[in-house]
Amino acid sequence: MYKIFLLFLLSPCLVYSKHEEYLGHALYEVRVSNDNQGAYLNEVVQRFFLDKWHPTITGQDSLILVPGDLKEDFQKEMIRANIAYEVKCDNIKEQLDLEDQLMSAAAARSNRSSPALPYDVIHRYDVVNNYLQTVANSYANVQIATAGKSIQGRDIRYLRISSDNFQSRNKPVVFLMSLLHAREWVTLPGTLYAIEKLVIDVQDRSLVDNIDWIIMPIANPDGYEFTHTNTRMWRKNRRQNSGWSFCPGVDLNRNFDHEWGTASSSSPCTETFHGTGPFSEPETAAVRDVLNGVRNRLELFIDLHSFGSMVLYGFGNRQLPPNALTLNMVGVRMAQRIDAVKWRENRNYRVGNIVDLLNYGASGGSSDYVQSLGNLLSYTYEMPAYRNQNTLNGFLVDPAFIYQAGMETWEGIKAGARYLIERRHAAMAR
Repeated sequence: MYKIFLLFLLSPCLVYSKHEEYLGHALYEVRVSNDNQGAYLNEVVQRFFLDKWHPTITGQDSLILVPGDLKEDFQKEMIRANIAYEVKCDNIKEQLDLEDQLMSAAAARSNRSSPALPYDVIHRYDVVNNYLQTVANSYANVQIATAGKSIQGRDIRYLRISSDNFQSRNKPVVFLMSLLHAREWVTLPGTLYAIEKLVIDVQDRSLVDNIDWIIMPIANPDGYEFTHTNTRMWRKNRRQNSGWSFCPGVDLNRNFDHEWGTASSSSPCTETFHGTGPFSEPETAAVRDVLNGVRNRLELFIDLHSFGSMVLYGFGNRQLPPNALTLNMVGVRMAQRIDAVKWRENRNYRVGNIVDLLNYGASGGSSDYVQSLGNLLSYTYEMPAYRNQNTLNGFLVDPAFIYQAGMETWEGIKAGARYLIERRHAAMAR
C-alpha cells in the first residue's frame, strides 16, 4: 500500500476540480532557535492569518500553511528574523487530491464483513449517525442520545454504553470524544473502534460491567461536513460571526469555560478564535450538558485530537492540578500501551502538561474545563500522523492507517479505564 501511496504522490497526471482554494498554498517547515524567534513567528502567523499545523517549539520543526500570494512576504519575514525555513510541499492541493484518490480507491475495494463500520475510509456524518442508531437498536446495553443541535441544526449524537442503563451510583463514567476540530479526521476511528470493542466484539467484559461509557464520535458536525464538501483544512465550527461574514467559525476547543479568553484569539479570522463568551457555541454547550448529567461519577475524560503523538493534561496556563502526579502516572500507562502496538515508524508518545509539551498556553479547552470540575483524570490525545510523516500527512489520512489509528488509540483508552477499575477494587479492599 505504501508503494501505491508514493506512486500516486509522484504522479504528474492527477487532475481534480476539488480543493481549488488551496491551489498554490505551500506548507513550510520552520524551526526557531530561541523564544524571541518563536514569539516573532507567532506574531507573523497572527498578522497574516496563517494556518499553523504544529506548535512553535524551540529547536523543533513547526508546520505552517501559507497561501500562494503570501509566500514571498512570509519568506521575507523569516529572513528578517533569521528563522530557518524549508518548503516541504510547494502545492498542498496535490496532497488533498491524493487523499481523495486513496479514499476513493479504498472505498471501491471495501468488503464489509462485520457489523462494525469498516476501517478503510473516513465515514461521513450521516453514515456515522446511522451506524450509532443501528448499534443502539441491536444491543440492549446501548442507548443513543442527542446532546443538542449544532449551529446549523445537525444533531450531536452520542452513545451511552452500560450494563445497567446508568442506574448504578457507584460505577465510574468514561467520556470519550472526537472531531471537536473538524479537520482532524484520524480521530474518528478512535471512537468508532472503542464502540466496536465495548459492544460488538467485546474482549474484556470488566470494561463493560464495571464502567459506564459515553462516546461522542462527531462533536463538531457542521465543521466536519464542511471539510468533506468544501474546505478540507477547516478547523472551527460554522458560526457566522456578526460583522465578520468573511471570517466564519469559532474554535470549539477555545470556547469552554476555563480561563476563557486568556490564551486564545479575539479575532474571528484566526484559527483560535474563542467566540463571544464561554459556551457561546451550541456544540460546546451540548458537551457541557452531557458532562453535567454524569458529573458526580465522571472519572476519565479523553478528547481525541491530531497530530503529534502526545497525551496532554492541564492546565493550559502551566498551573498543575492537585492530582498532577496521578495524571502523569496514568498518562504514562496509556502512552506505553499505545507505544507497544504502534507502527515502528511513528515516534513514541510523550506525556505531560499542555504548556510544557506544546510550548504555548491555551485557554478554554475541553480537557481543562473537565479537569476544573474536580479531582478526576482529563486528557487530550494528540494522535500521530501517518508513518510520522508530519509534512505529508499531518491532518491528511491514508486509508492504510485508519484501522491502526483506532486500534492503538483503544489500547491507551483501555489502560486508563483499567486504572479506574483497579483503583475502585483497591478502595473496596481497604
